Order: sequence, then C-alpha cells, then structure tokens
Amino acid sequence: MGKGIGKWIIALIIIVPLLEWYVFLQMIEWIGGWNTLILLLTTSLVGILMMRFEGRKVIEDTKQQMDAGEPPGRRMLDGLCVFVGGVMLVLPGFILDIIGFTLVFPLTRPIYRNLLLRWIEKRMKKGSITIHRGGQ
Repeated sequence: MGKGIGKWIIALIIIVPLLEWYVFLQMIEWIGGWNTLILLLTTSLVGILMMRFEGRKVIEDTKQQMDAGEPPGRRMLDGLCVFVGGVMLVLPGFILDIIGFTLVFPLTRPIYRNLLLRWIEKRMKKGSITIHRGGQ
C-alpha cells in the first residue's frame, strides 16, 4: 500500500466517525432519539436484504459469463461494490448508509465500477498493478 493511500485511510478513520456523530446528533434533534435509532436499524436491515439479493445476482451473472468463456472483470467489480456497500450498510451511520445503498443499488453501482476501472487502468499504465496469468 502506498504512502498516499495510507494517509487517506487514516484521515477517513478519523473524519468519517466525526461526521457520522454530527449527522446522528442532527437526526436526533430533527426526528427524535427513538426514531433515529429505528431509522438506523431499518436502513441496516434493508441494506442487508439488498446486499443478499444483489450479491446473488452478481454471482449468477459472473457464472454465466464464465460459462460463456468471457472474462468476468466488470462483474467482479460489481461484486466488490456490493460487498463494500454491504459492509457500509451494516456499520451504523447515515453517511455510510447512503454510500452503501448507492454501491449496492444496480442503477448507481456503475458509477463506482467506472471509477474503479479508471483507477485500475491508471495503475496498470504506471506499472504499479500487473496481471499475472497462471499456467502460461
């Protein structure tokens, strides 16, 4: 892991919980404590259900592509998005829930997939990511 990425991760570990705490307190003021708790639990439950459904769908699509002899690259990235989104939905917090839903939801997931593809392509051009094919 590069030094730049490590700094971003440390910053996120500090900033995200502070933002989530602020939003949580604002929600308590706006809709009340019990309603905030119920909303957090509901978004987690709905998120888990979406993740399970979309995860199965991604796995099935990946199998179909592989059975057809096609590389499942984009489907693998979809699977990564669904997994990361699911983790975000399970963690408490409204900001993470919003990002998690957009990662899991099929209409917004391509945004993240395209960002990941560009990031991977950029790293491959720089030579910081290499692909090794087994058996060749």
